[in-house]
Amino acid sequence: MQQTEARAPGIEISKAELIQARPPKGVTGFAPSGPVQTHQWGTNRSAFLGQGMEFAESRIYQPGDDVKNIDWCVTARTGQTHTKLFQAERERPVYLLVDLRSMMQFGSRVRFKSHLAAEIAAQLAWVGHDGGDRIGALILGRQGIRSFKSARTRSSVLQFLDAVAHQTQRLPEITTQQDEPSLTEGLRRLRQVCRPGSMVFVISDFADLDEGCEREMKYLAGRSHVINIQISDPLDSALPASAGRISNGRETLQLGQLHKQTLADYATAFQYRSARLNKLSLQHNMVLHQITTLEKPSCLLRPQTVRGMR
Repeated sequence: MQQTEARAPGIEISKAELIQARPPKGVTGFAPSGPVQTHQWGTNRSAFLGQGMEFAESRIYQPGDDVKNIDWCVTARTGQTHTKLFQAERERPVYLLVDLRSMMQFGSRVRFKSHLAAEIAAQLAWVGHDGGDRIGALILGRQGIRSFKSARTRSSVLQFLDAVAHQTQRLPEITTQQDEPSLTEGLRRLRQVCRPGSMVFVISDFADLDEGCEREMKYLAGRSHVINIQISDPLDSALPASAGRISNGRETLQLGQLHKQTLADYATAFQYRSARLNKLSLQHNMVLHQITTLEKPSCLLRPQTVRGMR
């Protein structure tokens, strides 16, 4: 007998729901060329980094051509300066890093951050698959990192969605938060597996953004087109001063017992982390989207209308 999935709406999300999250067929593909519709994700800087460039022909040099592409052999033979033209690869691999660790298993209204991250990851995976892109992924989970090789088959997408759905389930507390991998570890692993010129989506609340993360993101941005998607809950940015309580499933905190300075420090820490991520994205030509658990993930498929786009 098949068990019922999605026992806790807004907290757990089932594989069936992630399959149903597939966007309309008209929304397909991220590749900058080819027979699919494209999406201009923010700056849309050149995807032609590193590998994926095949020589097509040489022609006479024209003002504005990159001097690094001068064909010195043809120039010497003809006496006229020639430049090389390249045939761009039609395919650009897409990689997803999805953070589903303990800090993402939280939400005050509508849904958990992990629930939203799972649905966003599913939609992006389907968009890439329907556009013929190769999809690779890493899941940063409560019990380690799980990786999925880049592929364009439906079965590979379904395998990824099944793993994502499993990570949103309420699991026995057999690990502690200290046992979880850091975001730095996930970014380092991602950098090791993703090809130059890839499009990379990092979906996280960036709760443990530190110097190690910044270093890895800088390296990653130097060879890939990176889109950071910061997920937050209203209680991430500020805690109410009125009575109430929050829990991580093991411990409970009475909000009414917190001092005003503690509440102020909490809000300042979130603002600092968001500003730090925004500055990092701007400095290294990465795109930043910020979305809360009150919003629908479908807005990310229309970048020009997303609030908080950087």
